[in-house]
Amino acid sequence: MTSTSEQIRAWRGPAVLTFGFRPFFLGAALWAVAAMVLWVLTLTGNITLPSRFDPASWHAHELLFGYLIAPISGFLLTAVPNWTGRLPIVGWPLGGLVSLWILGRFAVLFSIHLSPVVVAIADVALPVALLAVLGREIVTGRNWRNLIVLAMLAVFALGNAVFHLEAARGHYAAEGYGLRIGLGAAIMMIAVIGGRIIPSFTRNWLVGRRIKNLPTPPMQGFDRLAILGLLLAIVTWILLPQSRFSAALMFVAGALHVARLLRWSGHRTAREPLLWILHVGYACLPLGAWTIAIEILRPDTIGTASALHFWLVGAIGLMTVAVMTRATLGHTGRRLTAGRGTLAIYIALLISVVSRLAAGQWPEHAMNLYIVAGLTWIAAYSGFVLFYGPALLQPRPAS
Repeated sequence: MTSTSEQIRAWRGPAVLTFGFRPFFLGAALWAVAAMVLWVLTLTGNITLPSRFDPASWHAHELLFGYLIAPISGFLLTAVPNWTGRLPIVGWPLGGLVSLWILGRFAVLFSIHLSPVVVAIADVALPVALLAVLGREIVTGRNWRNLIVLAMLAVFALGNAVFHLEAARGHYAAEGYGLRIGLGAAIMMIAVIGGRIIPSFTRNWLVGRRIKNLPTPPMQGFDRLAILGLLLAIVTWILLPQSRFSAALMFVAGALHVARLLRWSGHRTAREPLLWILHVGYACLPLGAWTIAIEILRPDTIGTASALHFWLVGAIGLMTVAVMTRATLGHTGRRLTAGRGTLAIYIALLISVVSRLAAGQWPEHAMNLYIVAGLTWIAAYSGFVLFYGPALLQPRPAS
C-alpha cells in the first residue's frame, strides 16, 4: 500500500503541490497583502475597484470569504489525511483546487465585467469542491467525529452564497446576513478546532519542560457547554442582530469561553511565541463576543464595523497566522520554535488589531488608524511570505 511519503516522493512537479498547506498558506498570505494594499489605496482615494460590490462590502468579503477559505483549505487538506489514515491530495488535483480559489479572487475583484451569477459560481466553487473532496475522505475513512467540521464548512459556503445574493440585490452586504453567517461559522471553527489543538500543543510543550499543572484535556463536558452556548449566541445574533437577547447570550458565551481559555494554562507559555499567540488569538473570541454585545446595547460605542473586526482581524487573523506558522514549521521538518522574524509577524498583526479597534474609539483619528492597521497587516503577511515562503516552495529536507 502506498504511503503518504511515497506518494509525495513520486510527484515530480513543483514542491509547492506536495501537500495542501503549501500552496494555500502561501496563497493566503499573498492575497492578504494584495487585498489590503488595494483597500488602503481605495480608502485614500487613489483607485476605484472594478468590482460590483461597494468598497466596504468588497473589503469585508475578501477579508472573510476570500482570505479565510485558503487557510481553511490548507489546514483541512493537511489534517484530514491524519484524521482518516488516507492519502493526501497532491499534484495537479491539488493545483486544481488552488486554481478554483484564484478564479474566485479574480471574479470578485473584476466582477463589474461579469454577471452576478457567474461571479457567485466562480467564488463558491472552491468551498463546494472542498466539501466534496473532504466529505469523500471522511466518509470513506469512517471518521464520523469530524463531520462537524464539514458542517461548519458548509455553513461558511452558504454564508458566502448569501453574501453574493445580497450584493446582487443592491443591499449593503458588509453588514448583512451572509457576512454574519460566514463569520459565525468561522468563529465556531475556531472554537471547535482551536479547542482541540491549543490545549494539546500547550500540554505537549509543558510536559517537555517538566512543568506541572497541565492544561485541562480538550473537549470535556465544560467545553461542550461553552461551544453550545456560543452556537446559541451566534445563531440568535445572525437572526436578531440588534436584539438585547442576542447581547445577553453573547455576554454569557464570552464568559464561558474566557473560563475555557483559562483552563489551558496559557500564562505558562510566555517563553514560546508559537504557543502564546494561539492563546491570544483565541482570547479575541470572547472579547469579540462582548464587544458585539456592548455595541448592541449601546450603539456607536465602538461602531458595528469595529466590533466585527475584533473577530475578523483579531480572532481570525491571529489564529490563522498562528496555525500557518506552526504547521509550516512542523510539516517542513523545522524546529517548533518562533524566531525573531516570526515574533515580528505576530507583533505587527497585534498592532493591526489594536489600531483597527482604536479607530472606532477615536473617530477623529480614524483614517490614520485605518492606514496604520492596514500597513501593519501588510507587514505581517509580507513577513510570512519572506520567512516562510522558501520553506513552502522547497521540498522537505531529508531526515
